[in-house]
Amino acid sequence: MAFEPPRRLVRALGETAPGADGWLEKLPETARQAVALRELTVERVQVPGGRSSLVVLVRRADGTPAVLKLAPPRARPESERAALAHWNGLGAVQLLEPFTTEGVLLLERLHPDVSVRSLPEAKALLEAAGTLRRLWVVPPGDHAFETVAERTGRQAEAMRVTAASEPQVAVLVDAALAAREELLAAPPEHRLLHGTFRQSKVLAGERTPWLAVGPDPVVGECAFDLARLVRDRVEDLIASPSGSATTRRRIKRLAESLDVDQDRLRGWTLFRAVESGVRALRVGREKDAELLLEFAGWL
Repeated sequence: MAFEPPRRLVRALGETAPGADGWLEKLPETARQAVALRELTVERVQVPGGRSSLVVLVRRADGTPAVLKLAPPRARPESERAALAHWNGLGAVQLLEPFTTEGVLLLERLHPDVSVRSLPEAKALLEAAGTLRRLWVVPPGDHAFETVAERTGRQAEAMRVTAASEPQVAVLVDAALAAREELLAAPPEHRLLHGTFRQSKVLAGERTPWLAVGPDPVVGECAFDLARLVRDRVEDLIASPSGSATTRRRIKRLAESLDVDQDRLRGWTLFRAVESGVRALRVGREKDAELLLEFAGWL
């Protein structure tokens, strides 16, 4: 079977990781080797798939359905492996082998086409938040996960560079950077976080109704992890005449349901929305940038 990367993956890596060309060229052979080593039967490549990995639906030698995931170093697959091993299936997809090949993960098969996003909005937020709560555990003592301060520090530098050449975003960037500095001054807890959590990252499972997939784990305060969920379905929020009020209610509801400080959640939501909007602007996704920056302006 041919393991050609989906166009979505090729396009996304071209935007965020131009140096991934070598990994993409080797990907078909890497996938064939991974399948042969594990004696897997391939069903199909998941399309459109993710923006940072190739996902292949497979069956193990005993017929058990599974997922083979291959990701470039830029996507930090070994960090994902470590987080999934630590969660051990609690709230997240189960890792089926501790380590065989760098950049290759064999995972429990969920229902790849059924995410919590398929539910009505209020129910989707409730189920997503409940899933996220289970992931917030104390990290291992010897962990090598990136911290929120480290990750947002890299992002802040890129934001400053873009703002210098795109003055129309300078005010929002300044506000986001100020919020970051204040939030990092006294973080309330130190937990292992999903890192890129949103509704589409929660899939239907067999052992529990909903499980998280695709973490880019980071260690820090819970409000940082919850912030990305606040802007889910941002296109619908922007299109609604009550979008700003809905966003404020969403922040209040999510903060109260997960015992997170509202002001801290609002601050991290601002930073993450501006960071995503500026990054979209930098790679030429102007429509996405416009939506995200308008959303950030409400905060």
